[in-house]
Amino acid sequence: MNAEDKTWVKVALCADIPPREGRCVEIAGRSIAIFHTSEGFLAVEGRCPHRGGPLADGIVSGTTVVCPLHAWKFDLHSGASINHPDSSAALTMYPTCIQDGVICIEFSQSIFADDVPATVCEHRDRPIRWVQRKVSPAAARPGDIVSSGSSSSSGPPRERPQSNGYVSQEL
Repeated sequence: MNAEDKTWVKVALCADIPPREGRCVEIAGRSIAIFHTSEGFLAVEGRCPHRGGPLADGIVSGTTVVCPLHAWKFDLHSGASINHPDSSAALTMYPTCIQDGVICIEFSQSIFADDVPATVCEHRDRPIRWVQRKVSPAAARPGDIVSSGSSSSSGPPRERPQSNGYVSQEL
């Protein structure tokens, strides 16, 4: 493929992709995941070749991403699977460059039948995880009357404060 057959497509502002995160864009019907790594911006196909998981929602560490569906780990430079080296599954890589604070991806001119603009896929923030509080054997359910100390203690029994049993996990 020579230089005339290639074209650069502006896809996103650099400021729109926080460090160690990815975003999805759709260009000419292709889902592309763009990652902000410690080495800059890297672009790969947006779906995991194993089972089609959304790679832009995966966990980024250095220059690798972990698919959120089945934890397949891919090198963002080579596209190869790190934790399944025997697999022939590899990601398609796309060259990137930065022009005036905008991320551009290089494509073959032949993929554009018409003048198709880049569109950003819907990004969903990662869901808040909730952790169930461990109940000690001596603890009762909410609403149960719990006494402190031995049965010979003085004073009225104390009621345990009402709660739903869950506490949020700070990320």
